[in-house]
Amino acid sequence: MELLNELFKSPVGILSMITILFVMVIATFLFFWVKKQADSSPKN
Repeated sequence: MELLNELFKSPVGILSMITILFVMVIATFLFFWVKKQADSSPKN
């Protein structure tokens, strides 16, 4: 509980949460982009 309190109330915790969310968004975008590129590439 103390960890969540620090994560949401301290400036360092808020920046850490933003960083974690940002990394997850980029990973999701890259996953779907690579999947789309692999599906559209010509099969040899």
